[in-house]
Amino acid sequence: MAEPLSPGLAPRRYTEPRWLRWLLICIALGFLTLVLALPLAAVFQEAFRQGWRVYLESFLDPSALAAIRLTLWVTAIAVPVNALFGIAAAWLMARFRFRGKTLLVALIDLPFSVSPIVAGLMLVLLFGSQSLLGNWLREANLQVLFAVPGIVLATLFVTFPFVARELIPLMQQQGTEEEEAALLLGANGWQMFWRITMPNIRWGLLYGVVLSAARAMGEFGAVSVVSGHIRGATNTIPLHVEILYNDYRFSSAFAVASLLTLLALLSLVLKAWLEWKITRDQDAHTRDALDGAATGTQP
Repeated sequence: MAEPLSPGLAPRRYTEPRWLRWLLICIALGFLTLVLALPLAAVFQEAFRQGWRVYLESFLDPSALAAIRLTLWVTAIAVPVNALFGIAAAWLMARFRFRGKTLLVALIDLPFSVSPIVAGLMLVLLFGSQSLLGNWLREANLQVLFAVPGIVLATLFVTFPFVARELIPLMQQQGTEEEEAALLLGANGWQMFWRITMPNIRWGLLYGVVLSAARAMGEFGAVSVVSGHIRGATNTIPLHVEILYNDYRFSSAFAVASLLTLLALLSLVLKAWLEWKITRDQDAHTRDALDGAATGTQP
């Protein structure tokens, strides 16, 4: 049995001076106020500068309603596709070994490093009238650029890593013991997935979905390149805000921008709540594992 350390050998406790602690807190709060709080307050101040009537009328404009509908529609398409891709990619990375695995992970991370403008230009080169697919699309009477399909593809490109990058390390950390035990007990593949895998990744999946939805609603660069800025047809909320601002309709521009800000804040609240849920579940799993190790039983 190990003997306790003598008083002379006790580990030293390093504590920073109180003035340094408060200085760091003030610097952090000042930076957040300057970079985050003041700009957000300015958006809402400008949005309500001319009163509630002008604020609400900004959303009754047909172009604004069309932009809101298109943004929600594109998000409703992109997020489920990203969720399915993320689950499949995480399953592949965590459960199989194969050549080119590192390259595939790098390709998944590619949208994080590629500018959205470049992503939009890549879609133009691929689906434009002068591209290899241009003649075939024209003969098939299919329009990708300057239409909803191009906006969906651009949004998918910039958002598809979010769910995958949340689930890959989570599934790698969890291992395969529970799933293998379920198969030995007679469960089939679907039963194993819905009863073992999905409950273990549900909070990570929702976390990635929230991040993906927030990015999809706020995406500007790639969508701007492929949309054509057709009012009432291919303008999303960020593009509509730009048009209003360029037309010197500042109250309407900030009103619509406040809606986008509220959606971002809602996503932030959901993100914080999911982080708390994930941390709580991980702590509970750790406590169960420690209790099982202490009693000689499996958690």
